[in-house]
Amino acid sequence: MKNIIFTTIKELKYFLILWITQAFSSLGSSMTSFALVIWVYQQQGSALSTALLSICSYAPYVLLSIFAGAFSDRCNQKAAMLLCDSFAAACTLLVLLLLTTDRLQIWHLYVVNTLNGAMNTIQQPASDVAISLLCPQRHYQRVSGMRCFSNALVTVLTPALATALLSLTSLQTVIFFDLATFFVAFGALLFFIKIPNVKKERAMDSYNLLQTAKSGIKYLLHHRGILDLILFLALINFTASIFQAALPVMLLSREGGGNMALGMVNTVTGIATIIGSIAAATLPAPKSRVKTIFNCLLFSMSTENFILAFGKDVTIWCVGAFLGWVCIPVMSTHMDVLLRTKIPVPMQGRIYAARNSLQFFTIPLGYLLGGFLIDSILAPFMIMQPSNLLTQLFGTGKGAAAAFLFFVIGVFGMLSCLPFRLDRHIWELDK
Repeated sequence: MKNIIFTTIKELKYFLILWITQAFSSLGSSMTSFALVIWVYQQQGSALSTALLSICSYAPYVLLSIFAGAFSDRCNQKAAMLLCDSFAAACTLLVLLLLTTDRLQIWHLYVVNTLNGAMNTIQQPASDVAISLLCPQRHYQRVSGMRCFSNALVTVLTPALATALLSLTSLQTVIFFDLATFFVAFGALLFFIKIPNVKKERAMDSYNLLQTAKSGIKYLLHHRGILDLILFLALINFTASIFQAALPVMLLSREGGGNMALGMVNTVTGIATIIGSIAAATLPAPKSRVKTIFNCLLFSMSTENFILAFGKDVTIWCVGAFLGWVCIPVMSTHMDVLLRTKIPVPMQGRIYAARNSLQFFTIPLGYLLGGFLIDSILAPFMIMQPSNLLTQLFGTGKGAAAAFLFFVIGVFGMLSCLPFRLDRHIWELDK
């Protein structure tokens, strides 16, 4: 047993260093994002203003990903990751300077998020390819589970640490911590991690970026199972982004809510994903990864949305958050394993980038729609309601508008899972 553990650690040495240090850096970035969401909502009190932070991050990511993925298949993955991390740190430093001089405005954050989103189009596929290069294929499920675990741990620690630092110190301290985590991750990647060069296709040297990008789309069109699965996730992401746009508004606006409630729900979400990621990393491979993906998403969609819609206190909201997120790491892990094993490594950069554009283009649309519906339609509608069934179920005001929206997307999310369950092309991925 000890020999197996030591052999595994040796085989995953560089991945483990990358995984730990990047997770530490992600914690700092998440704490800054969490604190800035609270800052923006305190400035504006608008769901759309906070949703625009995510919209600005995702819009360039979706628009530019296809071309960035073609670039990542040609470039050195380590150099691309170092460059993108440095750019993100520079943007964070700019926010700190504006905040310290009392010049920070909300539009500054929109611009910074847009720039970071553009750079993330290069970093994400480069990072995904680097993982495939650093890990033997037999460890893919374990590695995917470990990555879900670190993401979950970040989710747990972010609200607690960010709220504590905001209460005891200031927003500047949160940003200083973020910059410190960047230097740790940057130094580890620069000096201690060796990423093998990807074996490029011979024909790629004669391709320009546009031709290389087209080859990624062409690959998906000829592999309908992967394409349909990506489109299914795009629909789920649309529902999830509406949910994410509404969640801070409901928890910050409803009676019994506030910063502490938002932090507690986020913490429970992290705990649920930690449990799910441990299960994903340790359980044997299922007979059908496709069936596991569908069942996990159907369970998630049919629990959290309704519990948050009808719940009246933070305990019930936390139960909903746990049930809604405990299966997500399992889904994500098996989705990742399917893609890594089906897509050749020399093509993964452009395929992952095409995936990013197709799977994530619905996220900014969902955030935009969620913020608009709450601010301009549902909140005025709920305020004008007399005492009736709607007000008895959801209450009044913005918090009630968000709760009603959770009910709607819960129904929509459940129904959206059904057509894709009948897609024979997706089921063929199990063969």
